[in-house]
Amino acid sequence: MHQQAFTQSALADFASAYPLVPQHLTHTIARHPLLELDALADLADRLRPETLEHNAAVGLRLGIGYDETPSNGLGVRETIERINECGSWVLLKYVEQDPAYARLMRDVLSEIEPLVAPKTGKMFRFEGFIFVSSPDAVTPLHFDPEYNILFQARGSKTMTLFPAADPDIIGDPFFEQYFSGGPRNLPWQDDWAARGKAISIAPGEAIYVPILAPHHVKVHGDVSVSLSITWRSEWSCHHADACRFNRRLRKIGLRPASPRLYPQNNRAKSYSHRALSKLERMLGAA
Repeated sequence: MHQQAFTQSALADFASAYPLVPQHLTHTIARHPLLELDALADLADRLRPETLEHNAAVGLRLGIGYDETPSNGLGVRETIERINECGSWVLLKYVEQDPAYARLMRDVLSEIEPLVAPKTGKMFRFEGFIFVSSPDAVTPLHFDPEYNILFQARGSKTMTLFPAADPDIIGDPFFEQYFSGGPRNLPWQDDWAARGKAISIAPGEAIYVPILAPHHVKVHGDVSVSLSITWRSEWSCHHADACRFNRRLRKIGLRPASPRLYPQNNRAKSYSHRALSKLERMLGAA
């Protein structure tokens, strides 16, 4: 029998915020042995190489492009072993590759599933990401395509989140490019700072990160370990396909309306994109 990750109070807080409002939460998995640095170094050795990222991370600009991010000159395991001193950031992606981490994720998500499904549809495509960061590391402004709960296991950090689908920060052109294979990092303007909501977390605390909310992160003065558990939903997939359909319309000179925000749906555009994609595949195979 697994240990409950959330108290009833934390579940109530999550339910009140989901799906489009950021929320500070508490949790009980900070001391889980799978989240210790030695275990994470061993995990990095087991994961597929293409699911590992690491780079220098101290002093980065908030608006730095993905291709501009500097290397730290180290391997992934060495970066984790020297994380206190090397000014870096490590991302272990899709940790559900490993059965023990997949089990931890399933246990946690089973607690919130009854709260999620009635609002945005069945949860699926469960994915896990673990961040190991040096003191003062920066994660630039970016967008993620999943619903996300970020669990802090070691150290502390501040995430600054911006309004979901803020048209000045993350407008239609960005979404349309992103969901057609574009980058996730966003440019930065100083006058956006006042729109941000800063949430700080320490071990035993977490943040629910809405799917459409751009955000950036700054680690405090100690090594940080965070587990991000993510999922998709029927609503999020329809939104993504509506963005792809709008991109099609824009290419032929039209000016489509923005995809609708929850609780409205985007099924018409989504199904249109899927039908056209299927037709293109059939014609391509002919």
